[in-house]
Amino acid sequence: MDLDTRSLELLEAVAAHGTLTAASRRLHVSQPALSQRLTGLEAQVGLRLFDRQGRRLVPTVAGTRLLQSTAVVLAELRSAARDLDDLRHGRDGIVRVTSQCSTNYQWLPPVIAAYAGAWPGVEVRIETVAGDEPVTALLAGQVDVAIVVKSDRRDDALSLTPLFEDAMVAVVRRDHPWAPRAHVDGEDFAGVRLIVFDSYDPARVPALPLPIPPGGRPARVVTTPPIADLAVELVAAGQGVAVLPEWVVRPHLAAHPITTVPLTADPERRTWSCATARQAPPHVDAFVDVVRAHFADGGQ
Repeated sequence: MDLDTRSLELLEAVAAHGTLTAASRRLHVSQPALSQRLTGLEAQVGLRLFDRQGRRLVPTVAGTRLLQSTAVVLAELRSAARDLDDLRHGRDGIVRVTSQCSTNYQWLPPVIAAYAGAWPGVEVRIETVAGDEPVTALLAGQVDVAIVVKSDRRDDALSLTPLFEDAMVAVVRRDHPWAPRAHVDGEDFAGVRLIVFDSYDPARVPALPLPIPPGGRPARVVTTPPIADLAVELVAAGQGVAVLPEWVVRPHLAAHPITTVPLTADPERRTWSCATARQAPPHVDAFVDVVRAHFADGGQ
């Protein structure tokens, strides 16, 4: 099987948009030409890659398997193209950064400012990783640095630099009945309007368990996009109680009438780390050193 880049881009576009009409606009080719290319690709593979369900084209098992490799190959090719563009324009290098906590990049501008003094020719770029899988992106060479908290069975293949600890906390208005309490437990969430990021949406499949103590049964779950400012503003407006990572909330405490309350008397502490490949280049190792120093000095 000999697949070229155009075939991979065809698969990606059809899967992403669900129709040949939308995919043809994305690829700037006519719909008949795209249909002919898809037919030829399926003939080459010897399997149907998409089934029609109503008006949409949905990947088959064979199509899904091929799309998994397509995503990796195209991401690497695009990354290589950006790197070559950097070289062509005289940029010395690049540090591609991602984080499992995409809601909080307030720490990054001061890190970039400190880093630029020693490595002025290196660009720092934020990368979005689909599916919250920074370790996969690191191992595939799609990013250089990831801020991670979740343990992964592949951590042994990485270099991990611990940065700080935090915990999930309840976020309430300062006049909320919970505000003066030392902690809250699961039963306290009975009847509460709970605000969480949409990754915890109960309608998702598979659904993540709500980030509250065992036994908690809120009256209503309100989900928001992963935007810390939005969740904080909803709490400040008296629209409910949020549960967020402590380090995400901390920068907002001075500017809003809110406070945090620990979840349980002995909340689970989590260690955030800076992850890189084991054999990272010097400019990436130097970036990690600046990140570590930033948080060691109390940065947020």
